[in-house]
Amino acid sequence: MVLTIDLGKLAEDCKIGSTRSLQVGDSIAVNGVCLTIAKVDGSGATFDVSAETLSKSALGGLGPISQVNIERAVRASDRFGGHFVLGHIDGTAIIKQVDRHGDFADIRFSAGPELLEQMVAKGSVAVDGVSLTIASIDNNSFTVALIPETLKKTTLGRAKVGDVVNIETDIIVKTIRKQLDKILPQKEKLTVEKLKQLGF
Repeated sequence: MVLTIDLGKLAEDCKIGSTRSLQVGDSIAVNGVCLTIAKVDGSGATFDVSAETLSKSALGGLGPISQVNIERAVRASDRFGGHFVLGHIDGTAIIKQVDRHGDFADIRFSAGPELLEQMVAKGSVAVDGVSLTIASIDNNSFTVALIPETLKKTTLGRAKVGDVVNIETDIIVKTIRKQLDKILPQKEKLTVEKLKQLGF
């Protein structure tokens, strides 16, 4: 798929100050998916999207006038906040419930076990590229609590039941899990009980 996005203010911000302008080869996160700019035309950036990316993400559902979350790659000299988001999507989830409380909102997502097993309550998750804290988690879903600023600045402010979103689980949780899988017997599933036995 070839995807062209009007970067709007982000493209303008790249032309002033000490930040260099957008160039072919730069990385941009589109709804949390790290893509490489293949062409620049004014404020428009064009990306080539591979079959692998389409199979793992919700980018295939985008069409003309779709709004997306956009973020440039962090520079080594930048102040770091939130959690490490690499732009490597682990899968997708479906919005099952949206509870609005004034300017705030709680959103519950249905997700498969391969994603939920890489999440912990009060841990981090990226939803369409937005770094969030997991408020609660059960056997088939997880919930996040959103503040007004997040709802105003991201596509999650227009979230509705049935929407498919990109999910990137926390790289630290994934790394720990992989190492534990190496030390545990191969036929034994990693469970909370087993982690407790190991001293976690």
